[in-house]
Amino acid sequence: MLYASETLFLVIKLAGAAYLLWIAYQLWGSESSPVTEIGRNKSLLTMAREEFALAAGNPKAILIFTAFLPQFVDVSTNVNTQFLALGTTFLLLELVAIALYALFGLYLRHWFSKPKMAKRFNRACAAFLAISGVNLLVSRQ
Repeated sequence: MLYASETLFLVIKLAGAAYLLWIAYQLWGSESSPVTEIGRNKSLLTMAREEFALAAGNPKAILIFTAFLPQFVDVSTNVNTQFLALGTTFLLLELVAIALYALFGLYLRHWFSKPKMAKRFNRACAAFLAISGVNLLVSRQ
């Protein structure tokens, strides 16, 4: 549909760029720190359930299981076993990535608890979003 309608594509592109610029504007003036008290009183099982629910609805994961992994399945043998092996491998790699992300967050928690550093981080992210929004505006495709 977007391929056929240049106008629709332009409208979505402009809306996306405007959204990125709006988020950048909001983040630039934000005084809040990314470190919060959310999750401090939650059990490990509750947090694991929330992470699973978040990951299960992630379009990236859905695309991996429906579009990417089937390319590596040989239909002349047991498909279920192959999907189980590929899916398990993907989930183990995802677990490692989430664990590394969490460890990195623990390391940076002290850095972000300082208001001055949190403000610098917010402004750096705002600049990145603004550059992305402007790039989207000036790109031809």
